[in-house]
Amino acid sequence: MRPSRFKVGLVQMRCGADPGRNLKAAERHIAAASRRGAQVVCLPELFRSLYFCQSEDHAHFSLAEPVPGPTTKALGALAKKLRIAIVGSVFERRAAGVYHNTAVVLDADGGMAGIYRKMHIPDDPLYYEKFYFTPGDLGFRAFDTRFGRVGTLVCWDQWYPEAARLTALQGPSVLFYPTAIGWHPSEKKAWGSSQTSAWQTIQRSHAIANGLYVAAVNRVGHEGPKGGGIEFFGASFVCDPYGRTIAEASHDREEVLVAEIDPETVETARQHWPFLRDRRIDAYGPITERTLERK
Repeated sequence: MRPSRFKVGLVQMRCGADPGRNLKAAERHIAAASRRGAQVVCLPELFRSLYFCQSEDHAHFSLAEPVPGPTTKALGALAKKLRIAIVGSVFERRAAGVYHNTAVVLDADGGMAGIYRKMHIPDDPLYYEKFYFTPGDLGFRAFDTRFGRVGTLVCWDQWYPEAARLTALQGPSVLFYPTAIGWHPSEKKAWGSSQTSAWQTIQRSHAIANGLYVAAVNRVGHEGPKGGGIEFFGASFVCDPYGRTIAEASHDREEVLVAEIDPETVETARQHWPFLRDRRIDAYGPITERTLERK
């Protein structure tokens, strides 16, 4: 029997300095998504705090928590109550001095379906994540939920076709990207439109190349000093295996998106665009090299 259709919910939200308030807000949005029929709901990256990676500050390590821990307990309880699956994001304290940017999948019984630790860690102006996060060591992963099989990657991972492909090969119908991405206010006028377009285009290309749905879930709102900081640009969206956007949020408001995932569409897309069939896996060995520049 082929997998059934299911609905996903994307929570585009503002995040503040109080982790407790952020959790309560997330729970309200998740409940709203559930009322609209969403069966798997995804939150933005590091939703329980402001995006602290704008600076290198040891005090921010106090935001970290174990997995399982308080966030997974709260989200698991809500998943069980609403009978849905939830994809959350946690600043994971694995051990003293070892921290990860971790996506957690809670199934409809409240139990942990699995975790994914962000593999690609950026280090750019106001995105100083290498100071905080150890690169993931679990590989690329997909998880079974009560409603369907899902893949999870996190933010910076979304620029890497290798990550999308290795996750897609494990059979999910949809690939979630919890995200925290935005504009530097001084660059918005000149580069904002093209930056957003590039972000959407690369993820739509993952959907096309791998024949699956992609769901990118961003936060929204300005965080940091006036005239500086980051303006998180929202624009959360879901696209289908043909790269068509089937749901999209605004740049400046909290919103809950709901979209249907149809595994039959995945099947049909891969039959007509058989990219996986025609892969030359015998010829891809050099992909593991850093560069193939001519010596």
